[in-house]
Amino acid sequence: MSIVLYWYPLSSATAVACALAELGLPHERVKIDIRTGEQHRPDYLALNPNGKVPTLTVDGAPMFESLAIQLWLGETYGVERGLWPVVGTPEHLQALSWCAWAYVSYGAVLTRLHRSTQAEEALRSNAHADAARAELNGLLALLDTRLASQPWMLGDAYSLVDLLVGAVIGYSAYVGAPVADHVHVQRWMGQVQARPAMQIEGL
Repeated sequence: MSIVLYWYPLSSATAVACALAELGLPHERVKIDIRTGEQHRPDYLALNPNGKVPTLTVDGAPMFESLAIQLWLGETYGVERGLWPVVGTPEHLQALSWCAWAYVSYGAVLTRLHRSTQAEEALRSNAHADAARAELNGLLALLDTRLASQPWMLGDAYSLVDLLVGAVIGYSAYVGAPVADHVHVQRWMGQVQARPAMQIEGL
């Protein structure tokens, strides 16, 4: 099987590159320079109509959206490597739930924080930023409670759920989410970021 990752450093494609490394999957990596607009070229838009990274092709067939790609990697390769729960188990239901939580529930509020602090001046708002931080703080408290009773997202063993959720939480800390206020999340994040697969050169 031929796998190609279209990516750019320090983007949402980074988590996919780390997942491929964690799984030990041979693949080709193609850098798309989003600073110069390569993501809007017709040949790239034919693979990813969103004009964003990441895109993954599997024997030439394209897949886009980081969450979809990582779930597919987990289901296809993670189970046999002990990095993803078996379909039909309670752990599998939790894996899907927390991954969606990170990208949808948490991600939606994170987008609001990013827009109100990092976007062009006309869109910035201290009031909206404060409201987003308060909501993120509540969501982080949920995660902190879970991690207070177990070392990893699904229990005693690391999984790709930790990588996926950790990538979102790590980015949110960079944007200004109050991650540092949650001791169990902080401890867990340190463990996730210490994984060898997270140390890929160029990411």
